[in-house]
Amino acid sequence: MEKRFIHLFMVVLGISIGITFIPELWQILDVEPNTFLNNIFTNGLIGAIILFIISTIIISHVLNLIKSAEHFLSEKSATYLLFGSVGTIVGLILGVLISIPMLNSVIPIVNNVLPTFVMIILGYLGFRVGTTRTDDWKKFFVSKNKKNTGEVLERRADETFRKYKILDTSVIIDGRIYDIAKTGFLEGVILIPNFVLYELQYIADSGDSLKRVRGRRGLDILNLLQKEEDIVVEMYDGDFEDIPEVDSKLIKLAKLLDGVVVTNDYNLNKVCEFQNVPVLNINALANSVKPVVIPGETMQVTVVKSGTERQQGVAYLDDGTMIVVEDGQYYMNKDLLVIVTSALQTAAGRMIFAKPAHSQKGIDEKVDEKKATK
Repeated sequence: MEKRFIHLFMVVLGISIGITFIPELWQILDVEPNTFLNNIFTNGLIGAIILFIISTIIISHVLNLIKSAEHFLSEKSATYLLFGSVGTIVGLILGVLISIPMLNSVIPIVNNVLPTFVMIILGYLGFRVGTTRTDDWKKFFVSKNKKNTGEVLERRADETFRKYKILDTSVIIDGRIYDIAKTGFLEGVILIPNFVLYELQYIADSGDSLKRVRGRRGLDILNLLQKEEDIVVEMYDGDFEDIPEVDSKLIKLAKLLDGVVVTNDYNLNKVCEFQNVPVLNINALANSVKPVVIPGETMQVTVVKSGTERQQGVAYLDDGTMIVVEDGQYYMNKDLLVIVTSALQTAAGRMIFAKPAHSQKGIDEKVDEKKATK
């Protein structure tokens, strides 16, 4: 359909050009007007044939140009297109007003060439002003609408605010991002790049059953995020074909959009910090909100496995914090009251060291007995 329309347009354009300019060519060749060659029908036919041949040669390039334009416009928001169109129209109107004195001039270049350049330049400048200052235009119209309504407070996004929160594959599979976003602690727009979605799909189609379950869980999390009315989720259709690694693509995209990478990958976190890319680490958030324990506190735990050192046992809190219990091997799979001796914060999380409460009690009793005998 597009090819037919282009051919039709070129044929109509060729008829117009042929009727307008070919008679001048016949005049140069001394061909009499209103003859078999030099008449309105022949001239229009010749122009149509020439433009039709040209259209068959350039049609593939024209279609590629149209597709590129459609792709460009589809990636832009409605606000971008609206203000860009308004800015272009305003620029063209200014160009027409400025060109009126030029059109009345008797200087050949000034009255026919220069007005065209003025309108093109002002139209382009209007488009740029409309699309690069969208936030200013929004504030202008919002302030006009809110004038005299008593609303004096306005949320301002400064240099510490980043609109786009770009999710990586690991944090989507993890699933906690849904709960964080649902509670409202994640500002801005959650952005899902297509290359991350393709990686999730690849994991979901894996032959490994564990990977397949993880991939499908990630896709389910994305669907849940998209169904939440209070969470804004957008897709990024672009790709960086010259960059093979997904993590490197995420960093590149964050730099282009001035966004924040959201991950629970320790290595990606370090690379982002090195390249001065803002990053939010879900594991760091989880560690920061865990309750603080103080040496001397008691807690009830269940020893589930042996530790790395002799006679040590390992237990876990409900939030996943690991507790290393001294002499814990003797109480395997049993509920045990322990006393915290120290806590250690590591990159992987927090570790708590403890000892059975009755052993501490026994030591205290022996000390008391010694004091009593003295």
